[in-house]
Amino acid sequence: MWREPTARRWLASSAIVAGGLIVGGFLLGDGLVRAKQADRAVTVRGLSEREVMADLATWTISYSSTATDLATAQAGVDRDTASIEAFFRDLGFPAGAVEPTGVNVSYFTDNQGIGRYTVRQRMSLRTNDIERAQNAVKRQAELVRRGVVLEDGSGMAYTFTELDAVKPAMIAEATKDARAAAEQFAEDSGANVGSIRQATQGYFSIEARDGETAGWGVSDSPHKKVRVVTTVDFSLD
Repeated sequence: MWREPTARRWLASSAIVAGGLIVGGFLLGDGLVRAKQADRAVTVRGLSEREVMADLATWTISYSSTATDLATAQAGVDRDTASIEAFFRDLGFPAGAVEPTGVNVSYFTDNQGIGRYTVRQRMSLRTNDIERAQNAVKRQAELVRRGVVLEDGSGMAYTFTELDAVKPAMIAEATKDARAAAEQFAEDSGANVGSIRQATQGYFSIEARDGETAGWGVSDSPHKKVRVVTTVDFSLD
């Protein structure tokens, strides 16, 4: 019976199908293993921090004068303005470093039914001379001695404007920190760190080095801390 042509053809076909299933199963299994290995990855975060000195100082000084007539109230503000300009001039600031940035006039009636005018004005200093600006803050009590009544919010603010100059180096540091974390993870799991699969740069934050300050008469700090966090996916071999 096995010598009949039909039987021999059936046996040959069965052998080919069986061989194909074996080879296909091997290739499928090997492909799944490779795909699983290719999918191995670790996601870590890298941090970079840097202390910098602010390069811009801004100081808005608010003051006011109240009188029963507008001309007298305005005259009081004019005297304070002259005192403020003299204060900064005596500290060595160039002409034009401080200038008026706003004025407001209000009218009210006091408890005795007397009408009063209040003229409120703001003068602003803008300078890149951080050391001189710090000195001005230390000596701001002299403005009070000259008769200037400083209102709430009259504080110095410092800003770091050269972020673009430090960005590339800080991103490199954060990426290096992330790789170090990935290598530690890989060492613990018996793997090796491969290439970067995906990276996400966090936003840069600039804060006061010693924490934010607030409150009446409290000035900002020129010492700043720049911080960035990156998220990186590394492949594992």
